[in-house]
Amino acid sequence: MPELVFFCGTMDCGKSTLALQIEHNRSARGLTGMIFTRNDRAGEGKLSSRLGLVTDAVEVGDGADLYAHLVDHLSRGRRADYVIADEAQFLAPEQIDQLARVVDDLELDVYAFGITTDFRSKLFPGSQRLVELADRVEVLQVEALCWCGARATHNARTVGGVMVVEGAQVVVGDVTGSADEVGYEVLCRRHHRRRMTAVTAHAAALSPDILPVTSG
Repeated sequence: MPELVFFCGTMDCGKSTLALQIEHNRSARGLTGMIFTRNDRAGEGKLSSRLGLVTDAVEVGDGADLYAHLVDHLSRGRRADYVIADEAQFLAPEQIDQLARVVDDLELDVYAFGITTDFRSKLFPGSQRLVELADRVEVLQVEALCWCGARATHNARTVGGVMVVEGAQVVVGDVTGSADEVGYEVLCRRHHRRRMTAVTAHAAALSPDILPVTSG
């Protein structure tokens, strides 16, 4: 049976790499996919990974109807054997509903990839709707690491390496941005709560936290 599968994780955990791998494996077997994306780091109409892999995709705009796009595509005699939706956290809830309808009415597998929470640890509306509707939610097992070495579970927005907690929910950036611009860093919950990034904690020079010791 066709499924709506949501692959999720923090930034820098390999979501887009897996999306590209799924595309490669299926196209190698003669299948043709429809790839949707939004706000990819490589620019409009691209699906890319930090490993340098990139392919063309359909850029999803505000108000776009993904179900209608697929119906029109198929009505023109073109093929679509499956659907990949990368950066799915940026999709509107109604667009996630449309992806679910693609599964149920067009009987196509839909593989959605995205992060669940924003820099304030709040669910993205698109990710929330995916959790509500998906047949399966798969947390990626390639663990991103906090600067302290613990498993990273939260996405932090930074400016000049300093964590910020105010601003628009969607600001495009990357974990490899320069120090003087808006960027992102993955942190464990402990250091996200303390707003301690690698820069502010001087991570390279710090040893793990220990209890104070007094003599006498």
